[in-house]
Amino acid sequence: MSQHDESIVIDRAKSSWSDLWKKEDYWAIWVGLAIAFFAMFLILPSKSDFVQKIQAQNDIISVEKAKPYDTVALVEAKKAKKAIMGGSLPAMKEFKSYFATPKKWSGNPLDSMVLSKEQADALNADKMDKVNEAKAAAAAAKELAVTADTLAQEANYQNAQLNAEAEEAITAWQKADKASSKLQEKLAKPYNLFPKMIMLGIGIALIMSIGIFFMGFSVAKFLIGFVGVFILCVIANILGKHAGMSYYGLNAEIWSIVLGMLIANTIKTPKWMMPAVQVEYYIKTGLVLLGGEVLFTKIVAIGIPGIFVAWIVTPIVLISTYIFGQKILKMESKTLNITISADMSVCGTSAAIATAAACRAKKEELTLAVGLSLTFTAIMMIAMPALIKAIGLDPVLGGAWIGGTIDSTGAVAAAGAFLGDTAMQVAATIKMIQNVLIGVTAFFVAIYFTTRVEQTADGKVSPMEIWHRFPKFVLGFLGLSILLSFMSASYGSDLAYSIIDKGVVDVTKGLRGWYFALAFISVGLATNFRELAVYFKGGKPFILYVCGQTFNICLTILMAWIMFDLAFPEIKASLLQ
Repeated sequence: MSQHDESIVIDRAKSSWSDLWKKEDYWAIWVGLAIAFFAMFLILPSKSDFVQKIQAQNDIISVEKAKPYDTVALVEAKKAKKAIMGGSLPAMKEFKSYFATPKKWSGNPLDSMVLSKEQADALNADKMDKVNEAKAAAAAAKELAVTADTLAQEANYQNAQLNAEAEEAITAWQKADKASSKLQEKLAKPYNLFPKMIMLGIGIALIMSIGIFFMGFSVAKFLIGFVGVFILCVIANILGKHAGMSYYGLNAEIWSIVLGMLIANTIKTPKWMMPAVQVEYYIKTGLVLLGGEVLFTKIVAIGIPGIFVAWIVTPIVLISTYIFGQKILKMESKTLNITISADMSVCGTSAAIATAAACRAKKEELTLAVGLSLTFTAIMMIAMPALIKAIGLDPVLGGAWIGGTIDSTGAVAAAGAFLGDTAMQVAATIKMIQNVLIGVTAFFVAIYFTTRVEQTADGKVSPMEIWHRFPKFVLGFLGLSILLSFMSASYGSDLAYSIIDKGVVDVTKGLRGWYFALAFISVGLATNFRELAVYFKGGKPFILYVCGQTFNICLTILMAWIMFDLAFPEIKASLLQ
């Protein structure tokens, strides 16, 4: 090795170490992990208490399960165990309350932020009679269930008729109790989100400003600009919670980009706000937090069919769409082509960000890909459930289809909910499995663009070149996923549900939504229509997305049918139970 080459290696080694506190990829990791560890700090001291409570309910469940029907004691023990959640701890409830989003509204936008007790009482006035009737019916049904259960128990469960009567009475009670709970959930409760939302903004600004300082930017200018960015972010969230708009898929993410673009292309983004328009810093932090939602225990739960739908279809669609863009559409920009292909085939904006970083796509190309993704997500979020209902697909196939084709994780859950709880669970799990491919995609895109697209004259590429190209924040995404997956597996399903699913993940998921919202408003504020128009030349990006998504839709339902109906019908049957 020559002296010149040695000096390059030494300089890069020094740079790699300093990157740990000077690059936004690493700061995204540190911020994301800090949030997750803080949630653990609030929950883990109560672990032994959770173990005792869960064991107490499991002891009851074990005894009651041996009886010929689901007894009152069994039903109540299961309900009590489900209520043992890290998120219900006082400290966690208080912490989570600071990142609540605006409520749904239809008339006055302020209703999304403030609702007085008087207003809540007025809204509930017409519902209280039904609520009280449902409560009374549930109480009466429980009394009958307890009586029937006692009679069957006194007969030592040897009387088939008494057992049947008890089972029927308990089923009726559960149905009445569920109906009562649903009505009570719909009752308006007073709230004032302004104080805690202000504290949320201050908290995010301060934690992000640490990275801003070490990256060499002005903290003062960032904090001043952040005030404007956060206010616009809240406004976009309010608009996205309008009852009519949210129904048609015009959510906060779409409003964030639209609102930002309107400002940037009319009055122009104020210069004082620009230091806080940190698109990649926000989105990368959000993506690290997204890793907390990708739990391997969930992947195993749905089995091989879900893995095939997510991990076989996705790379086929990604590669096919990229080839289609290059060979058929003759797209000039390979970076735009691969970014849109990953966005559409993997998991929307998250994959677009990782892929754009790996191939070094231009800011405008990433904006275009994100815009296409959000637009089609809004359309498919409404169209897919309607189509599934029209052709009569069962919840498992319908959920798998939604999970494998709709881009946004939130939109997947919302679309699945239109078809019921089973479809929502299957859809969300398929999408979570697909999210694992964010890091894999970024890695292989980095290799491909380094070795093929931007190949050096001598054709040699060192591993260090690939490492420099690889988006480092993906390591945070994978690291948090592996850490929480390992904890979840070691705890067992019951304790993992209490501490991870309904504890740590509640925090990472809630704050991930805010970081994504800040990123999308920043995307809009940094977008110039004139610069963007160049990349729409000939409508090729639109054609690429439509053709790729059409192929994705067809291949996903085919794979879902093969895996769930032909290859593993027993898994489908278990999911439908």
